[in-house]
Amino acid sequence: MLKYSQGDKKLTLRKVDEKMRFMTAEPFRIKMVERLKKTTKEQRQQWLKEARYNAFQLKAENVYIDCITDSGTSAMSSEQWSAMMLGDESYAGSKSFYKLEASVQDIFGMPYVQPTHQGRAADYIMAKLYAKEGKYAIGNMHFDTFRGNAEVLGALAVDYVVDHGKDTASPPHPFKGNIDIAKMERLIDEKGPQQISVVIITVTCNNNGGQPVSMKNIKEVSNLAKSHNIPVVIDAARLAENAYFIQHREEGYQNKTIKEIIREMFSYCETATMSSKKDGLVNIGGLFVTRNEEILKQAQQLAIVHEGFITYGGLAGRDLEALAVGLQEGVDEQYLEYRINQAKYLGDRLLENGVPIIEPTGGHGVYVDGRRFFPHIPQSEFPSQRLVVALYEEAGVRAVELGACAFGAKDPITGEDIYPDVEAMRIALSRRVYTNSHMDVIANALGEIYRNRKQYKGMKLVYEGPITSLRHFTAGFDLL
Repeated sequence: MLKYSQGDKKLTLRKVDEKMRFMTAEPFRIKMVERLKKTTKEQRQQWLKEARYNAFQLKAENVYIDCITDSGTSAMSSEQWSAMMLGDESYAGSKSFYKLEASVQDIFGMPYVQPTHQGRAADYIMAKLYAKEGKYAIGNMHFDTFRGNAEVLGALAVDYVVDHGKDTASPPHPFKGNIDIAKMERLIDEKGPQQISVVIITVTCNNNGGQPVSMKNIKEVSNLAKSHNIPVVIDAARLAENAYFIQHREEGYQNKTIKEIIREMFSYCETATMSSKKDGLVNIGGLFVTRNEEILKQAQQLAIVHEGFITYGGLAGRDLEALAVGLQEGVDEQYLEYRINQAKYLGDRLLENGVPIIEPTGGHGVYVDGRRFFPHIPQSEFPSQRLVVALYEEAGVRAVELGACAFGAKDPITGEDIYPDVEAMRIALSRRVYTNSHMDVIANALGEIYRNRKQYKGMKLVYEGPITSLRHFTAGFDLL
């Protein structure tokens, strides 16, 4: 097993366990395979044109390696498939729900569980309960779904990630997902605590590379918020990956289990939401978890209106069964070691090819720095989106832009574009799906594009939807 230590502001790896030193392969064997379709560059160029150069609009069957998201793309285990056969499809009181409830309580250490059909539904319920019109929602870096909800509800979402977490070229640091306590405290002092409706800690922080949040930071944020009666919510989509980083990078946690770390993390919040399609290792599902009984009652009413009865929450009984098992598999330390190290393997290969990435690599993928990759393309011409298009054109690999389109905003008075600090292309890695040979394909293709980077020009946005924070899903582009 490898652990991180920090010295001279540089992360280094040190070996701490020699007992299984030769067992470095994936902690599973393949039982079923799915054919991948190989295509020509001319075909891919035509499909890009038809999709208006938006990777979300491409047909999945025409993608060779799909890295657009790690959400709902996991390979389920034989134990999960077996559990699905036990699914109780009762409308109310399904025994599958009670299995899931027990699994969630075991991992989160929180008493009340409301399943939803996916994370967005849990996010919607949370926003309805915690995001208030004209009031601030503090976060490290809010992702698009909450920001979209906030925009619709009239809440003010602010990102207070630490400064080195916003700088895609900053040196490696163990916890680039931390919230800046000083900025948070300043806003509370200036606006008054009554103007802050909620603090949302996203673990790991998706926007800036899947970077983790330290336990120390979670505790400090929680203490500050609670001193002003501000509720704390944790976005828990990648809770196990965050716990793994705490175990390997934060002093005092090396001898704690992943479950013990997760339970401490959630002891500092009132409510948690989860897209179970990430660390829950399932293809569909979400969770709303709380320790506040009154909040649960309100969440249940919203779930009945939008999801279905409270014991199925928009999911089939077989999905509840698969998630109950998947949550336990997701906190397995051997699985997590494989998971984190596959992202590191890809990051190391990209660095060998000179490709600029956010360092260190996070838990669920690798983020390529769009501005450093294409320094001649301004943010107004979407350098990261251009990189997404180039990668698919050259290798049939689908990634996603997290930059000027996905996280851009507009001045509410002038309508002028506001560009985000982070300008990146995310290569999200599906869990238990691809091998390191697939990582080599990605690294080799990006290395070739990088060596020829000067021949690429930017893009212009020709269509965007009415909600700016969600426009990247349906946007249309032209090449310049």
